[in-house]
Amino acid sequence: MFEGWDAVVLARAQFAFTMSFHIIFPAFSIGLASYLAVLEALWLATGREVYINLFNYWLKIFAVAFGMGVVSGIVMSYQFGTNWSAFSDKTGPVIGPLMAYEVLTAFFLEAGFLGVMLFGLNRVGPRLHFLATLMVAIGTLISAFWILSANSWMQTPAGHTVNEAGQFIAADWLKVIFNPSFPYRLVHMVLAAYLTTALVVGAVGAWHLLRDRHLAGPRVMFSMAMWMATLVAPIQILAGDQHGLNTLEHQPVKIMAMEGHFESHKDGAPLILFGLPNQSAGRVDYAIEVPKLGSLILKHSLDAPMAGLDTVPRENWPPVPITFWSFRIMVGLGFLIAGLGLFSLLMRLSGKLYDSRLLHMFALLMGPAGFMAVLAGWITTETGRQPYTVYGLLRTVESASPLAAPAVASSLIAFIIVYFAVFTAGIIYLLRLMAAPPHPGEEGPSHEVPIRTAGITPAAGAVAEGAAR
Repeated sequence: MFEGWDAVVLARAQFAFTMSFHIIFPAFSIGLASYLAVLEALWLATGREVYINLFNYWLKIFAVAFGMGVVSGIVMSYQFGTNWSAFSDKTGPVIGPLMAYEVLTAFFLEAGFLGVMLFGLNRVGPRLHFLATLMVAIGTLISAFWILSANSWMQTPAGHTVNEAGQFIAADWLKVIFNPSFPYRLVHMVLAAYLTTALVVGAVGAWHLLRDRHLAGPRVMFSMAMWMATLVAPIQILAGDQHGLNTLEHQPVKIMAMEGHFESHKDGAPLILFGLPNQSAGRVDYAIEVPKLGSLILKHSLDAPMAGLDTVPRENWPPVPITFWSFRIMVGLGFLIAGLGLFSLLMRLSGKLYDSRLLHMFALLMGPAGFMAVLAGWITTETGRQPYTVYGLLRTVESASPLAAPAVASSLIAFIIVYFAVFTAGIIYLLRLMAAPPHPGEEGPSHEVPIRTAGITPAAGAVAEGAAR
């Protein structure tokens, strides 16, 4: 059935599909873990019951989202061995230790304190419990550190050499870890995670305020979320701009695809707002553009020359239409998030933060925007790197396993069926948790334990008693 298909294309589709499901959960759990730490700190500092109620409310949601993120992440790692064995062989000496460091530091830290965080508030005391919450939050950030370091090395490889077997090996681990794009991508991703969580929290708060604007819990969560959007969205736009300048320096072809610059411009490049990139013809059809603004943004000069894809061999072009539009979706959503923050600030200053139905409806509609922006940003990053897995050094077609198309297609179909069944059920359950407002005396995840452990059952006890007699 799939004999005429390209196995590499199918392998890329499988990785994209599973990654699209996976990335939304870490993006949410990174921000939510920090939000939980803030809520518990405020409770300890002020003693206000509303903070511990919100903590327990969001803790249940965090437990489900964290579990779904872990499960989907395991599948990702297996694909390196099944569909991308050549990549694993060539980059394993660099990527392998970075992934191992993530497990040995972040995952162990999270696993060690997660149980205390979920079930230990009434068993270990508030202060020790807060330490556990803080450790889980720090663990999520450390996880982002190592994963982004590995992915950034693939974008801007540094600190390595190649051995006789053609494998990349580390010559300087500090240069490998802190490669040229890593600091920019780490800041951009962590801020994206915080904004993603803020938008979800704000949407849940708005949902309940639309039904009853006097509820204490939704008022507090909505106010905190809008402060995050107000303060962090402008910082994220600035961080994104700096990340773009770094990409221009180290991955200029990606910028050409993002901007739709098929042609070089000697006296200033335009900013193409919208259009239909025509990769085969090497132009953007129906382009709506602002003259010279592209050079001003990217090189801070109206007349700065900008090279185009006409200076790059066609076999090294990324898929321009996908990169072009995913970048615009990400940027557009970023400005909408900043607009929400500004609108909420105006309503706050006018004393209408909890009364403006228009603001609440806007916040509710923006609930999924963080996830959409993260997905669009990831698509921009990964498609813009093509046709390489290690930018400029290892091509994607050289990274795939020697598998036939039907073998890859069958596993892709299986993933699609299982993922839609399992994750749809999980997301519906999360939405049901969010649909109910937090209330006084809110309890966290159930800490009930089995009455008897395995092996110590009434039957086993009877047998033991009979043997003693």
